[in-house]
Amino acid sequence: MIIQPKTRGFICITSHPEGCAKNVQNQIDYIKSKSPIDGAKNVLVIGASTGFGLASRITSAFGENAATIGVFFEKPPAEGRTASSGWYNTAAFEEQAHKAGLYAKSINGDAFSNEIKEQTAQLIKKDLGKIDLVIYSLASPVRTHPETGVRYKSTLKPIGNTYTNKTVDFHTGEVKEISIEACTEEDIVNTVTVMGGEDWQLWIDKLKKEGLLADNFKTVAYSYIGPKLTEPVYRKGTIGKAKDHLEATAFNITDGLKDIKGKAFVSVNKALVTQSSSAIPVIPLYISLLYKVMKEKNLQEGCIEQIYRLFKERLYLDEIPVDSEGRIRIDDLEMRDDIQEKVAQLWKEATTESLSEIGDLEGYKDEFFNLFGFNFDGIDYEKDTNEMVSIPGLQ
Repeated sequence: MIIQPKTRGFICITSHPEGCAKNVQNQIDYIKSKSPIDGAKNVLVIGASTGFGLASRITSAFGENAATIGVFFEKPPAEGRTASSGWYNTAAFEEQAHKAGLYAKSINGDAFSNEIKEQTAQLIKKDLGKIDLVIYSLASPVRTHPETGVRYKSTLKPIGNTYTNKTVDFHTGEVKEISIEACTEEDIVNTVTVMGGEDWQLWIDKLKKEGLLADNFKTVAYSYIGPKLTEPVYRKGTIGKAKDHLEATAFNITDGLKDIKGKAFVSVNKALVTQSSSAIPVIPLYISLLYKVMKEKNLQEGCIEQIYRLFKERLYLDEIPVDSEGRIRIDDLEMRDDIQEKVAQLWKEATTESLSEIGDLEGYKDEFFNLFGFNFDGIDYEKDTNEMVSIPGLQ
């Protein structure tokens, strides 16, 4: 079929297998161009198919020569209908990993469920024995609780008061005002249940109980803080409560791993164009201004650059540098005073007319469509493409 991008709001409902393969290959090439990492040998990535999770799997495999198991929930292709981008990303990753002689297998299903945890544990037991590193990078908006069967849905709302500020429709470039109603207590409970640390804790507890965690084991979950500009809707909103819970969970997990000298960390990453961030009001405008400033200062990083730096310069040092709250910070460049002061100044100037000059909306749009395999040079998007791609190591 001829595959073109079709969008619905902040999601692209088609994806291009050759473009997704190009996206994965670019990240592999980047890691291969860097010095090797003396890190984990057996890695489980939960949420492994897009964004930071995919970058973590690529960095583990091609930076550390690690065996990797990836868990995700992606839509397979059907005749005349494309798979989701994460499916094609994983297919491309596994093809390259297997060519390089690396172990790579995948499990597609609801990572919140007991069944997928059990299936993953059995695969580790059979093939790898023990795991050195677990990356937790789930970004689902809904979660069915494995014990009660209750379905929870997260929200992106401020706490206390309605929040009004600018945002941009990145498809049209229109800068407009948006108001988001304050949340209820139920919204907070729902969001913490979906995006907090409970499921991360359940994963680690399950793997430890099964004897699958190596001595000096590490686990990392990803978080975001961001600037004062986005605080009301992000860090001080419902999602911020979930991130607080996630960060508190790291200490609980570490306490439970003392007998194997294990540690849990939260890594605070920079703002990037991901399927998740595109859904958050205000964030697309902030990112388009941030990209402009960081590119001008030669400081811009994507997912793969961020994760390589996390692994190489933080995670495997004898003493892992953390902030006063015990978090690893690789948002350090984004949060530099000179960067934030410039973004705050541009924010005041941002209008529909000025944004093309003062921001990087084109860069934002390109990265958004890259997530789904579109807008890559060297790919003919007018030609027939086989949508029926399989994942070689899918269990």
